Amino acid sequence: MKGIVFTEFLNLIEEKFGYELVDQILQESELPSKGVYTAIGTYAHEEMVELLHAVSRHTGVPESGLLKQFGLYFFSILESGYSHFLKGINSGFELLECIEHYIHVEVIKLYPDAELPRFESKRLGMGKLEMIYYSQRKMADFAEGLMQSAFDHYNEKVTITRENLEPDGSKVRFLLEKS
Repeated sequence: MKGIVFTEFLNLIEEKFGYELVDQILQESELPSKGVYTAIGTYAHEEMVELLHAVSRHTGVPESGLLKQFGLYFFSILESGYSHFLKGINSGFELLECIEHYIHVEVIKLYPDAELPRFESKRLGMGKLEMIYYSQRKMADFAEGLMQSAFDHYNEKVTITRENLEPDGSKVRFLLEKS
């Protein structure tokens, strides 16, 4: 998992809960990296799971809620640092439909070792989009937060409904309907 995900997650936790909590979870977690992350580094996904467990344990916020909040937050990081990905895109649906054939292609050019989730998108009619999320990391809550932020960016009202297609969350169907 790319280091930017870790550094920004810790920034979010500091912003929401304070530096003391960040320091505490880094000290008590058994992380191979010792909690020292660089944005361009690559780290084991299990470290993110460990950090999520620790934050949830200390705050009482469920891990799913933390991941969704992180997705909402992370879109602003992408928007400011990678705004060129949004050029020429006029809606949330357009953005989501180009994840696989444009955005992820460009991400791999920048970070060849990045392990990205996979998405299949399919228009189901006017104002309706189906997205199938595939990832062994099982971070659909994070993906949902990113989707919601994309719609917020374009000032669109969209209802997001999701269904696990695999019990472990490695395959999730999102149905997105414009209001």
